[in-house]
Amino acid sequence: MTKHIKPKLLKAKLLKPKFLKADKLRLNQVGALPFRVVDGEIEVLLVTSRETRRWLIPKGWPMKGKKPHKAAAQEAQEEAGVKGKIADKPLGHYDYWKRRLVHFDLCRVDVYPLEVSKQLKRWKEKGQREARWFKAQEAADQVLEPALAGLIRQLPGKVADPAVSV
Repeated sequence: MTKHIKPKLLKAKLLKPKFLKADKLRLNQVGALPFRVVDGEIEVLLVTSRETRRWLIPKGWPMKGKKPHKAAAQEAQEEAGVKGKIADKPLGHYDYWKRRLVHFDLCRVDVYPLEVSKQLKRWKEKGQREARWFKAQEAADQVLEPALAGLIRQLPGKVADPAVSV
């Protein structure tokens, strides 16, 4: 017995995407916002992307079996060569368009502040990226994503706030 679909239902199934909510269209990533305090001033470590060489924070995909903040800390170690104390709650998030070979994907990055205590001499992606310390305001001016710039700008107030534990 052949199942017949009414023309209206067929048209709806063909035209309607499987995922309707914006959240389902967006991929999730985790990122670390490495910082240090030098002479009472917050400095932020940015890295360049491998392909476009623009400034950004270490970030990547969630890792099976790892809590999101721990995965963000691992990305910071692999991409920027830094270790330290990472917050278990994100400072916030930002969205960006990830360039693929033939299309772009919308990604949301949950950003975890990482107070750097150690900078490694060697790390996984050392030769593939540049890593540089910036004063917080200058770092915010270097990144292209407005929401990420906003998170960087609010970092000094959050670090000074005893209610925010990193």
